[in-house]
Amino acid sequence: MSDLKGGQRAATIAVLVESEAGVLARVIGLFSGRGYNIDSLTVAPVDETGRISRITVVTSGTDMVIEQIKAQLDRLVPVHKVSDLTIEGPHLTRELALIKVAGRGDNRMEVLRLADAFRARVVDATTESFVLEMTGNGDKIDAFLALMRPIGLVEVSRTGAVAIARGPRGILD
Repeated sequence: MSDLKGGQRAATIAVLVESEAGVLARVIGLFSGRGYNIDSLTVAPVDETGRISRITVVTSGTDMVIEQIKAQLDRLVPVHKVSDLTIEGPHLTRELALIKVAGRGDNRMEVLRLADAFRARVVDATTESFVLEMTGNGDKIDAFLALMRPIGLVEVSRTGAVAIARGPRGILD
């Protein structure tokens, strides 16, 4: 569990919902209507029929605010389950980033050296730039981006966090 300033903590919340029009807008509306911040948001279908989607929201607040968020999410009609992965036990969190870096000469070699050290994969290359694909936790991606800025960082496209509990338990268990 990540502690922030002023008694706040980060929370990674997984929400199973019906895949129907307007559900994501209702979830986002719950956050914006009450002034809660969304640090990261991902959503995708997770069952073979495509009727259930998993929304992963990273937010922050006091324990009381996080509990309010979970209770209000749980009251939304198309919600099947709300799970705060940060307090329910060990979990894995990953992001994906596509990173474009420009460079010539020695800078190109430095980009490749650092990409190898961070396990980033070259997915496109021209004589003047690379596009790298990287997965990992947010801190790892942030550290890599900080190293790329002075070399020639051009653009970043980044997913939000996806998370899953470790071990044999599923979100519906």
